[in-house]
Amino acid sequence: MFNYIVRRIGYGLLILIGVNLLTFFLFFTVNTPDDMARLNIGGKRVTQEQIETWKRERGYDKPLYWNDKEEGSAKFTRTIFWERSISLFTLDFGRSDARNAVNIGHEIQTRMWVSLQLALPLFVLQVIASTAFALMLVFFRNSRIDFWGVVLCVLMLSISSLFYIIVGQFFFSRLFRLVPINGYAPGLDAVKFLLLPILLSLLSRLGSEARLYRAMFLEEIGKDYVRTARAKGLSEQVVLFRHVLRNALIPIITSAGSYLPYVFLGSLVFESFFGIPGLGAFVIEAITGQDFAIVRTMVFLGALLYIASNAVIDIAYTWVDPRVRLS
Repeated sequence: MFNYIVRRIGYGLLILIGVNLLTFFLFFTVNTPDDMARLNIGGKRVTQEQIETWKRERGYDKPLYWNDKEEGSAKFTRTIFWERSISLFTLDFGRSDARNAVNIGHEIQTRMWVSLQLALPLFVLQVIASTAFALMLVFFRNSRIDFWGVVLCVLMLSISSLFYIIVGQFFFSRLFRLVPINGYAPGLDAVKFLLLPILLSLLSRLGSEARLYRAMFLEEIGKDYVRTARAKGLSEQVVLFRHVLRNALIPIITSAGSYLPYVFLGSLVFESFFGIPGLGAFVIEAITGQDFAIVRTMVFLGALLYIASNAVIDIAYTWVDPRVRLS
């Protein structure tokens, strides 16, 4: 196990370096520091003096990769790549490119907890609801309940999440006035703002997840060990929960684990539409405002979280199924 974890850390570090290099190269191929200055200063008439001032204040007045005027290690350390890209590995995210030049690390720490308030309950409820719904369909397989349940799943996964948001805001916020249409408040007051986005996000993902879990349960239910359990006189409920569910946990963990990065990074769509100041809305604001420092940072964090979640999923396999060995 220890050797496996060390090897995964090494692979993950190589992937992060590749993502970092590619992201930095693409950003500065599409936009030069002068272009970034014009975008952030705004206005039709931007003087070269304003551009140079903006670049100097944000550290973009240095060479990109290599400083020919310096000697020794300064050739690398006094470059944009070192200060804006390599520093990400030490979790030093610097300041944004916007006019207010906010501290990116402080914003991430603050907004991460807001995103967790939305995504963590959603993650737990999604796994429970999808698994329970799929088990119900399998229990009533080849019946009308199963048929209409599958039809409902297909209908739910065919509808865009934007439709759920628009309909949900109209009925629950404008018509019945049960919850605020958008906004956020700290503390216990956050519940009334987060209740509707959690419910709508759960509905938007329930169809696809439940249909996938149902297919996995049906595959397990036709195997020999299930027939042996029935032959011993076990009830269908015991067979489903004690045998089928336990042996189908590996694909469930794989599916649920792929959602883990979004627990920390937040939901771009739901946070934006409901005015929730989480990391998802932070990314949308950065993209809209052409703030490449924030976008690069979030791309790096996204890659880091995906690598970590895959490692956690592999380790969880050994807990669920003792036959799995990591080598």
